[in-house]
Amino acid sequence: MAKIVGIGNALVDVIVKLENEDLLKQFALEKGGMEMIDSERKKMIHSAIKNQPQTCATGGSTSNTIHGLARLGIEAGYIGKVSNDEAGRFFQEEMQRYHVTPHLLYSDIDTGIATTFMTPDAERTFATFLGAAATMTANELNPEVFKDYDYLYIEGYLIYNHELIHRLCQIAKDCKLKVAMDFGSYNMVEEHRDFLKDLLKNHVDIIFANQEEAKAFTGKDDEEALNILSEYCPIAIVKLGAQGSIIRMGGKTTVIPPQDAKRIDTNGAGDIYAAGFMYGLMKGYDTERCGFIATRLSSAIIETVGAKLTDAQWKNLLPEVL
Repeated sequence: MAKIVGIGNALVDVIVKLENEDLLKQFALEKGGMEMIDSERKKMIHSAIKNQPQTCATGGSTSNTIHGLARLGIEAGYIGKVSNDEAGRFFQEEMQRYHVTPHLLYSDIDTGIATTFMTPDAERTFATFLGAAATMTANELNPEVFKDYDYLYIEGYLIYNHELIHRLCQIAKDCKLKVAMDFGSYNMVEEHRDFLKDLLKNHVDIIFANQEEAKAFTGKDDEEALNILSEYCPIAIVKLGAQGSIIRMGGKTTVIPPQDAKRIDTNGAGDIYAAGFMYGLMKGYDTERCGFIATRLSSAIIETVGAKLTDAQWKNLLPEVL
């Protein structure tokens, strides 16, 4: 059975349920927005929320995808950078608890934390401290780690670090790994479009994009964008949100219809979609089956708060998707 290793920003997700918006105002956080914060502001915020109801989980886009693959029974590993602090130890223990092999790098800077504030109206406000995750460098990568795997999954949020990405792709090529990547965000695509064009053409085998990212890369919408992406990568996927998704594989375009779901929180939907698709691909399933699994998982996750499916959801879903 094929194995996969992912690399990305190792973050701990902290979800805080607020009774009102006072804390957002206290720290000048724009409701519904996402703000990058420094270490001092992170400490101040977490001191203020220490008595608030909250939940913690491993986070970061690739971490979510790799977690999903492990829950589906795929042998998976994860590369990221943390600190030897409470959050870093939590990240490693959670990885191991769900049978993901952690290949962690360490920094003197605190482990990254993405804090999500949920107000009573279900609006989410983000304060993200990248911390140790932002200090990962190309020369820290150990080629020996990659030799145990068949696929490499790269988080689009790493694209800004061109040296790191080039090194990853060289190692993948040397170790004969297939490379899958998610674009991450449309603004990252716009900022690094020329770099991405070379990267996709020469190194990436499977690309995941949502509508905004696909348009940012190609200047086209939906199926036209998919066709252009497929000129760069053998397998291209464009996620259309509530309209489903479209996949170009083996010279054929497949339309994957949406599935009914009560939309509560879309956080993590793209990550679990990638997990479902990669699972099907690694099992040798046809495009329709890969797309069905991906869509089934992503439709389930938007019915819960947070970027991961609950144990109860997995229990119900596994007989359906395996």
